[in-house]
Amino acid sequence: MAAAQIQERLKSLYHLVKDIQGSREKSELNLTSITKAQEKAASDAKVSASHQQKLRGLYVSAAADAEQEESLLREALSKIYEIRSIRNDRRIQARNAGNKETIRRGALMKMLQISAQTLPLWVGKPGEKPPPLCGCTPPEQNHVSKAGDMVAALVKGPEGDENWILAEVVSYNTSGKYEVDDIDEEQKDRHVLSKRRVMPLPLMRANPDTDPNCLFPKSSIVMALYPQTTCFYKAIINRLPVSSMDEYEVLFEDATYPDGYSPPLTVAQRYVIAAKEKKGK
Repeated sequence: MAAAQIQERLKSLYHLVKDIQGSREKSELNLTSITKAQEKAASDAKVSASHQQKLRGLYVSAAADAEQEESLLREALSKIYEIRSIRNDRRIQARNAGNKETIRRGALMKMLQISAQTLPLWVGKPGEKPPPLCGCTPPEQNHVSKAGDMVAALVKGPEGDENWILAEVVSYNTSGKYEVDDIDEEQKDRHVLSKRRVMPLPLMRANPDTDPNCLFPKSSIVMALYPQTTCFYKAIINRLPVSSMDEYEVLFEDATYPDGYSPPLTVAQRYVIAAKEKKGK
């Protein structure tokens, strides 16, 4: 059933990509005509009324082409998000049925990297406000992470020490408790935690060009996933992403270095969240 749903959407996506290419080619022809018309207008001592009307018509046509291409792109993105959702639901069903696949650590690190790179990018319309959990935008007050969502979870270690780990939500019950699995399958641990011990990760990447306010400012204190691990540690933002594919550059708190901080390390937007003090501090 899920395979058929994915195939159906892939077929739609294929046709949408062809439509986008056709729309882009048409748009490029219009833009070429505009360039030529502008060059002619620049060379003429006086621009005739008919030439002005022609240019106006070309501008209107180019704007319509851009709107059509945007509509097709958004429809294609919607299909991609649907495919991601179906695949995630299928993975959760397999896990609940006891068919959880064992992932080696190297493969897990690669999977986490791909998950960060393919996190949906927020592309809003002019004046549209980014949603909660876009970049550093906080969640809504009553937000509840769904089964399959990745979160930061504060758990107790074997020696009683507490650490923020990367975990996957299994369920959330009516008493306000989360059941989460440690994403590191070598641990094979499941934890039952109160809501205050679970922090959602960003659900969308922020575009620095259009929504810089959705990025943590430089020198902010955050929690970030230490590279090649599944644990979050306190860090300071050293450099912000410049493009939508860039990562943060952070300095982790590390007492083994003379100044108390690690050398600059890069961490994806998906794994950088607001710092949360432990209760009592």
